[in-house]
Amino acid sequence: MRDVSLFVDPDEFVGLVGESGLGKSTLAYAILRLLHGGRVIGGSVEVLGQNVYELDYNHLRKFRWETVSMVFQGAMNSLNPVLTVEQHIYETVRAHDESATLIQLRTRTDELLDMVEIDKRRAQNYPHQLSGGMKQRVVIALAIALNPKLVIMDEPTTALDVVVQRAILDRIGEIQRQRRFAVLFITHDLSLIEQVASRVSIMYAGSIVETTPVEKLLMPDVHHPYTLGLLNAIPELLEDNVNISSIPGHPPDITKLPPGCAFHPRCPYMKDSCRVSLPILKQYSGSWIACNRLSELEELLYGQ
Repeated sequence: MRDVSLFVDPDEFVGLVGESGLGKSTLAYAILRLLHGGRVIGGSVEVLGQNVYELDYNHLRKFRWETVSMVFQGAMNSLNPVLTVEQHIYETVRAHDESATLIQLRTRTDELLDMVEIDKRRAQNYPHQLSGGMKQRVVIALAIALNPKLVIMDEPTTALDVVVQRAILDRIGEIQRQRRFAVLFITHDLSLIEQVASRVSIMYAGSIVETTPVEKLLMPDVHHPYTLGLLNAIPELLEDNVNISSIPGHPPDITKLPPGCAFHPRCPYMKDSCRVSLPILKQYSGSWIACNRLSELEELLYGQ
């Protein structure tokens, strides 16, 4: 990643979107100081005024799950197969509060299962006795067990059918509004973000290329060419003639980025300066966009 600037306000639901392999999960791991085989060489991660990279081990351990928690990618495989649902919740709570009594743990388990709409009798089930959607809900329950201020969700509905996916998305939104925590929702599917988020950041090649309110995605407006490519790849299922336009080429290897704008080899609006000049985020019409042709995009796109 390079020059990533991202903020999530209290109680806000923010989407982080981009193709696979472009640094979204790496950013999430960096926030929680879970990078393995990588290191942070500059910048800071601040949550509630605390720089995460200045916390000692004990404070970092408390920070994780009490302040920021995460639903990991491939969440359905993150449950321990030899522990029941109840035991997962007990261990999570007791890791941060050893004084919690058995009655308190049982009450908390019932509350969490009710919150994610799972029958309380399922508390005695092992992961193999649950459906994919139920496993996903259990993992979400574990992420909110300690009432964190920010929950990072890394593609939490991947591998689920569209009906279950929509049900879980709706439930996440309801819980977020009830518990008033912030969400950073990572996905490669822009159409998902349109349903639940208030703001979206688009990532390409380890950098944020656009941050914009979601409502601006739903109307003709100036966007980064990569954002336009993602929008054009969403089929309009209610139209008579469904046209899907893919983005030509492939995402670059983040360790071997091209000079200048990393998107220029795939960009239909590229000019020579894009090959050498690295764009920076600039404010434009309520959005932040990193494009060397920002001042020309409106005319290029809409002839205005």
